Order: sequence, then structure tokens, then C-alpha cells
Amino acid sequence: MIEKEIDIATADGDMNTLITHPEEEGPHPVILFLMDAPGKRGELHDMARRLGTAGYYVMLPNLYYRRVRVYRYAESTRQKMHAHMDALNTAMVCEDIANLIDYADQDGAAKTGKLGCVGYCMSGPFAFAAAAQFPDRIAASASLHGVHLMTDALDSPHLDAHKILGEMYFGCAETDSYAPKAMVESLRSHLDEIAINYRIEWYPGTQHGFVFPKRKGVYDNASAERHWERLFALYRRCL
Repeated sequence: MIEKEIDIATADGDMNTLITHPEEEGPHPVILFLMDAPGKRGELHDMARRLGTAGYYVMLPNLYYRRVRVYRYAESTRQKMHAHMDALNTAMVCEDIANLIDYADQDGAAKTGKLGCVGYCMSGPFAFAAAAQFPDRIAASASLHGVHLMTDALDSPHLDAHKILGEMYFGCAETDSYAPKAMVESLRSHLDEIAINYRIEWYPGTQHGFVFPKRKGVYDNASAERHWERLFALYRRCL
């Protein structure tokens, strides 16, 4: 496997990004891996590597780069984490995604054309919005225990969902105060009306963050493995 940490220049500064992909048989389809609130860290690096070993060119950016180059949740507070998280918005992340795509398009190891995206927790709505913002490029996108998927905000991602041309997957924890069932079912009704290609799947017995191996008391191995199965099948179908 090839692995490198690079800086991608943006209008707001250098976005430090992990890239990992197989050494041989490229170029490989691009997967944009969008972090959860605790930030770009070893746990996510391992998840990106798992995607990469399946034959993908995986890009994991630090979405907090405008505020901090390295964020360590263990040395922080929830208040600081929320300050970083609340400083982001959909437009900013979509600008970052445009820069990621531009970089990948110039790297011979990355396959041009259709690409995939996945967002966890705070980035679930970003992965959802990106599928609509880049419909000609993002052919498969996934939100795992994504928050704020359908809100009253002017930039709620559901408002542009009709623009999505690819496939959209939502993996939802059964018990999740950040993404309650009422919101998810309202989203289902909305998506049925606009008739895009989507799937909402509940993961019984799980809590918010169930995919993360180091989330003590929350990680659910069987459900986490199911999420990997769904991602790999999604990308095989679409990319």
C-alpha cells in the first residue's frame, strides 16, 4: 500500500490530508472519507486503510484545518470540539471537496470520473450534500449515523437532494439522540417524493458512533462489519 500525508492548497489555507491506495493495478477509484467530530486521527486512518486495501484511492482530509492543523480530542474538551464543528458549514466542506477532486484528477494513481464519498456523524450531512453538489462526479455516497440530515436550516442537505444522480446510503443507529428516528423517517418520506436512488437502513441495538472500534461501550462489531459490507457493495456497484 502507498500512504502519504500531503497539504492541499485551498483559499483558506493548507488542508492536511491522508491519502492511501494500493501500490499496483491502478489507477483506483477515489473515495472521499469525511471525518466525524473528534477529528482526523489514527482510528480513522485505519478505517481509510481498510477502504484502500479493497482497491480504492482514499482521501481523508482534516476538515478543521482552518482552525487547527492537528486536533487531539483526548487533549481537548467537548466545548472545543463543538467550537471546531460549529465553525464548519456545508458550503465550506463542498469547497474542500472541490479541492480534493482537483488534486485527485492530477494524480495518476487516482482514477478520473466517478468517485465515492462517505461521511460519519457530523459529516453525514456533508456527504449527503456533496452528492447533490457534485452529481456528475459522486456516483455513490454514504452517511453513517449522520446528524442534521433534514432540518429547518437554509442549507439543510435534503433541500438539494433532488439533484442527486448517484446512489445514496444512510446507515442509522437504532438509538441516536443526535439523529432521532423522527428525523430519519421524515427524510425517508421526502426522498420517496423526489424518487432518488437511496436506501435507509437501521442497525438494531446500536448507538451513535457504533462503527468506531475505539468508542468504548458503543462499538458494535457485527454492525460495524455490516457497514463495511454495505460500503464495499455500494462502491462495487457504482464506481
